[in-house]
Amino acid sequence: MRRSRLPITLLALTALVGSSLVATAPAGAEPTAPSGADHAHDHPHSANSVRIQMTGAAMLEKVVAAGFDIDHGLRRVPDGIEGEAVVTTEQVAALKAMGVQVLDDDEGFEWSEEADGGLRSLGARAVPSYSHEKTVRVVRADWFTTKGQGFLYVEARTTEGQQASPIVAMQLENDSGQGTPFGFARTMSRFVDSGQYMFHRNLFKLDARPSQIRVTSSTGGVTTGTVSNWLEDAPPPLTARPGYQSDFVDGYQHPQQLFSRAKEIARQYPDIAEIVYLPHQTNGYQRKAQATIGGTGQEAVVVSSAAWGHEGGNDITVEFVDRPGANLPLTVEVTGKAVRVLLAKDASGALASTAAQVAAALESQSQGLIDRAHPYRTNTGTGIVAPTAGPVALSDFLDEKRVGAPEGEVPRGPASIPVLRIGKHRDGRNPGVLIQAQDHAREWVPATTTLETAERLVRNYKTDQETKKIVQDTDIFLILSNNPDGANYSFYNYASQRKNLTNHCEDANADPARRNSWGVDLNRNYRVGSGHDGYAGASTTCTSGTYQGPEKLSEPESKNIVWLVEKYSNIKFMMSVHSNGGQLFWQPGAYIADGRITTPRPPLGDEAFYWQSAGRILSQVKAHRETVVTPENVGGSSDVLYSSAGNVREDMYHTYGIYSFGWEVGGSVYNPATGNWQGGSFQPPWVGDPALVSGHAETMEYANGIMEMFRIAAEWGKDKKKPTSELVPGGGRYRGPVDVRFETSEPATVYYTTDGSRPTLESPRYEATEFREPGQVFHVTETTTFRWFSVDTAGNIERNYDPTKNDRRDNYRTATVTIGG
Repeated sequence: MRRSRLPITLLALTALVGSSLVATAPAGAEPTAPSGADHAHDHPHSANSVRIQMTGAAMLEKVVAAGFDIDHGLRRVPDGIEGEAVVTTEQVAALKAMGVQVLDDDEGFEWSEEADGGLRSLGARAVPSYSHEKTVRVVRADWFTTKGQGFLYVEARTTEGQQASPIVAMQLENDSGQGTPFGFARTMSRFVDSGQYMFHRNLFKLDARPSQIRVTSSTGGVTTGTVSNWLEDAPPPLTARPGYQSDFVDGYQHPQQLFSRAKEIARQYPDIAEIVYLPHQTNGYQRKAQATIGGTGQEAVVVSSAAWGHEGGNDITVEFVDRPGANLPLTVEVTGKAVRVLLAKDASGALASTAAQVAAALESQSQGLIDRAHPYRTNTGTGIVAPTAGPVALSDFLDEKRVGAPEGEVPRGPASIPVLRIGKHRDGRNPGVLIQAQDHAREWVPATTTLETAERLVRNYKTDQETKKIVQDTDIFLILSNNPDGANYSFYNYASQRKNLTNHCEDANADPARRNSWGVDLNRNYRVGSGHDGYAGASTTCTSGTYQGPEKLSEPESKNIVWLVEKYSNIKFMMSVHSNGGQLFWQPGAYIADGRITTPRPPLGDEAFYWQSAGRILSQVKAHRETVVTPENVGGSSDVLYSSAGNVREDMYHTYGIYSFGWEVGGSVYNPATGNWQGGSFQPPWVGDPALVSGHAETMEYANGIMEMFRIAAEWGKDKKKPTSELVPGGGRYRGPVDVRFETSEPATVYYTTDGSRPTLESPRYEATEFREPGQVFHVTETTTFRWFSVDTAGNIERNYDPTKNDRRDNYRTATVTIGG
């Protein structure tokens, strides 16, 4: 039974599988005009990649709403969010006018690798704190190694962090192993998002693993914490097993190749695989044929065909004709696919047709050939239209950059998306796992990662016992590309394409020079935490990279996901695979920027399960080539990255109770030669330095992680073990007030009461102290009886207690804390 709950620099490639790309305009820039004068386009001024810093989610939302393509590759810095954008000189000025800081090459946030003396270096010293409430808490302290180098990552929080004046500083010290003194004092970086204090944190190199840390605030709070291992001592991946087959994908693949291979797998392995076709067809790799005639002034007219370009629109020509004489009316002649606009003349014989008048005549008199005609962008069309030098041919522009692409390689028209379903028992008995790749068209590695995963499952099923268990105990649904139209456009027309090809733009944005900015961001089109409801991170501007669509679930691609999980109600796990940030995250994924009000956070038990699963998944990634996704990049996506209103993960978790992960594959890889972290890209070279950034290496390592997710789901489905829980330090008599908390044997949600009533599923849940923190602490000052039970993520209830029934055999847990006496 289900639970119900509420750009970036792009590397241009020159070699692809079976085709090649030419250089394309940067994300957000408009395309240059093709040769000839028949089609008027904007010619962008010189564009450059610039690093920018925004004050937080509120500013990010404004920048995105203004049409700038700023998404992925972003990172939280103490004073907001940093990222990259490819912009013209004019766009740089527009960003600055919005308050965005454009950074020089040597600017931007960098973790300090040197101990700076901590509070003393700031001229501050800790003052005594006498209140009971601890003002400083260690959220996490993690040790990890990568490529032979050790790192310590620490998050701590002060209850006084929101204090504006004076700003509370925090000092971090660490020992050099058990029994050694604290030292190496350094000032922690204070992180704020949209004016809201989040935490203090640091990441720095260390050659020796510490055992303990100490954190001190400038207001006197002090606490210590134990250092834990992050992704250390990972078990060998499946690829290390004798005879295990892997490394099947040899290059980037466009949707036709992906879907063809999926169908072939289903044909080759019918006992464990099949194809499920999603019912809602996409827009298709197709566009209306267009032309902008007469420049970009008040005399310009934008013309669009009624038929799709490949269905006759590309055969249409439009000519504006000057005739001798005076007092001549504006008329339109149509011969076959040739449209001639006979321009009006006034009493003196001068041309008299305005752009608005010509547009209206084309729509009403072109015998259905012209579906849409209007003045250019926001023009009112008051200018007098000039005759053309001859017929102007309309074009859908879908062939102009298809270098090396065989004719007909990309089918036109609406597309049906196949889902490759793999499992020995595909009858609903096993937990389902949905892997959804390439919501965003330009992200090519997620597609190859998902295909590599499919190949490993079917090729190793008969020969590898662990793979056999996965296939027998789970029901796997693989969407190799959820945005085939946009992906084809990215491969053949515009590498930076992010959205699908559905065009919702009205006249102001409907001319062909804006065609690379059309479409809907599919990962902003869902129902929970939507931009339509005021959550940040989605845009109402149709040319924005994060355009949310005209309404929730407006797009067939998002409707298909809802259809799939409703039809196959055994789907309990979901991963939406993206690139290239190097993060693994879950809920909450969106917030209202004013006040940073998030969607509901998962219960503490679910949060613990997410963290536990993340550790297993990312350990398998690390096992391939020592790539470490750092703890700062793991957790609720609104905490780790930014708000993404209307994302699929939020909808799947809160609507259907599906454990839903978002994965940004790629990201930074530590380079021991330089001692720095090297960033990735949406389309890294397929073959590069195997230790650093390459599409092939990312495909292999992240396929390891997805395979581990399948094992997690299989174990979850077999889990019949009931959780246990304790009140720590427990019931009994205490002389004075005492702090108590709950602990569980595994990730589980605790429901409790302190008023004498029996606990039910409606009782208070044991919650986290704060986001990314462990469970709350109860400060008991008078005699209190706790009654409680725990439920693990598989639905097992402690002691077989039935919270829905009230009888004499209630076997919930109970403990009485007696104060005084």
